[in-house]
Amino acid sequence: MICSGEHINGFNPLFDRTLKQNPVTPAFCFAHARRKFFELADVSRSARRGKGLRPVSATALEAVKRIDALFDIERDINGRSAEDRLAVRQEKSKPLLDELEAWLRQQLEGLSRSSPVIEPINYMLSRWQDFAKYADDGRICMTNNAAERALRGVACGRKNWSFAGSDRGADRAAIMLTLITTARLNEIDPKAWLADVLARIADLPVSRLHELLPWEWKAIKAAAIPVAA
Repeated sequence: MICSGEHINGFNPLFDRTLKQNPVTPAFCFAHARRKFFELADVSRSARRGKGLRPVSATALEAVKRIDALFDIERDINGRSAEDRLAVRQEKSKPLLDELEAWLRQQLEGLSRSSPVIEPINYMLSRWQDFAKYADDGRICMTNNAAERALRGVACGRKNWSFAGSDRGADRAAIMLTLITTARLNEIDPKAWLADVLARIADLPVSRLHELLPWEWKAIKAAAIPVAA
């Protein structure tokens, strides 16, 4: 999932549909979209920044309420299977999304060009297909908050990554972080998995390397455990 348009340029090659391999499917984050409206509807934030009280944008406030209604649906189905989430989204979220899109387009027609709320509206409408994509796929999250939380440890320690020393070193560090995170996502102890992989990979035939993938490794280990009588 791509979090915001400000950073999209670095990911453009992933979405190149002319490439032979399947391109990545973008799904934009509603938390980022909501934030842009919330800042225009938050009076206390303006006061804290010393800008004084300013009228709350009625359009921005209404946009926040409409997006929050979508979030309420997601809270109710959090943790359920992708099939269940898809069914609920088709029944409840999709009509609200259609109404939100129509409302945003209607608001855009009546706003002056100097209105600050035009920017967040255009931000959503220009990417609407990718914002609404989650309603048609139960595997897609409405936000990328979970991904950002998972990367927080890496971001907090970014000054420590200077030990990489070169682009190749940085690539290797990224590979190791990917492997460790993949193991964790499969509920595997990364240390145990890596120790076993490093001990076996040199002697394992190429045709069996797939057995070392975290999900394959986990299944093989589970099958090897004798069932108690």
